[in-house]
Amino acid sequence: MKFATHFAIFFLFLTCSAATSNEGCIQCHTDESILESLVAIPKIKPQTGGPAGPPVAVTPKAYHKRYLIDKALLDKDPHFINGCSSCHKGDEKSIDQEKAHVGIIKKPSADLKICSDCHGDITKAYQGAPHYTVQGMLNKVSKRLSKKEEAIFIEKVFGQSCKSCHASCGDCHVSSPSSGGISTGLMRGHSFIKKDEGKTCAVCHGGRVYPEYTGKHNTTPDVHFQRGMACIDCHKKSHIHGGPDGAGKNEKMVQNKPKCSDCHKLGREAKVTAKLAHARHKGSVSCYGCHSQGEYNNCYNCHIGKGATLKLGFILGINPVDKKTLTTLRAIPVARDTFLGAGIKMESFDEVPDYRATSVHNIQKSTERTRSCDTCHVKRKGFLSKDSLMKNGSKANESLIFKLLPLNIN
Repeated sequence: MKFATHFAIFFLFLTCSAATSNEGCIQCHTDESILESLVAIPKIKPQTGGPAGPPVAVTPKAYHKRYLIDKALLDKDPHFINGCSSCHKGDEKSIDQEKAHVGIIKKPSADLKICSDCHGDITKAYQGAPHYTVQGMLNKVSKRLSKKEEAIFIEKVFGQSCKSCHASCGDCHVSSPSSGGISTGLMRGHSFIKKDEGKTCAVCHGGRVYPEYTGKHNTTPDVHFQRGMACIDCHKKSHIHGGPDGAGKNEKMVQNKPKCSDCHKLGREAKVTAKLAHARHKGSVSCYGCHSQGEYNNCYNCHIGKGATLKLGFILGINPVDKKTLTTLRAIPVARDTFLGAGIKMESFDEVPDYRATSVHNIQKSTERTRSCDTCHVKRKGFLSKDSLMKNGSKANESLIFKLLPLNIN
């Protein structure tokens, strides 16, 4: 069977050698029947999902298509001028599958130098971007670790686990990033595309944010999604690629993050009641605190290799960053024994809260809280309290409990 397959490849190679490309790799990767016979479906360990959402489905009859190149691109796309091996290496002349893939580079853009010749300004900025360095993850976890533990974490956990969220140029512009250890492959036959949010943003942010935005969590889609707005309408290119507004390698978060007031200027409200409510709550309550339409996903009890437990909930508490604002909080999936398997006890676990301020992506103009002051000021619905704090959590969690004053109607 293997001989017959190789013979077919060899025949195709001879008959098509004068076609668009003389590379052996093109002969296989543009022919679906050959790919289907050669591509083996990998054995995927059972996944429980986690912060990046459920694992990508593996469909036996379609798996090979993730490696299929659109032959029409070869004469149109300038990226193919120097041939496949200029980026992917390997042996382009071999018609043997194993020999052709010796030394192959699956993700060339992991080395930004590959893209820098033509996109130098972007790659220079992207070197320090959060999507590339994932330094923000390390910064946050490090606060719970001793110096000795931090060194162990970097060696045994960060590189093997957290660093897997690192995104190269190709993860967003050529093929979908990996989730659950597997990728859906080429998005459009190896086209270099500007954006395809459903196959890029949604893969990595598909456990919480994107399903909230699109209404997949048993709620109505975010009002901005209903109006046709995409992720990049708020999260500008400079935030994603890095630059003046982007976070540097050692910074905790993106500077100048999108704000509701960028588009919704205070004082321009059509209704007097809305104008008064905004004036009264300005600087003390975030927009999400009132305009989140309801429950959103929170992650609990994450452990190395086992994912996290997802649970819907709505949590209001003090913003851990500024300590002045009441806002929506999201549970962080870390637990005291999350890294115990790597010998890390997290000696400073209680220094950091287990909740963080979150920009919830399920916004509506009219919600339960905008319709009635009693929802917050009398019923205190959704407010973090000693009774609702996660069990065996950080002692710092209590600092996020908001002491709500009696309703002042004067």
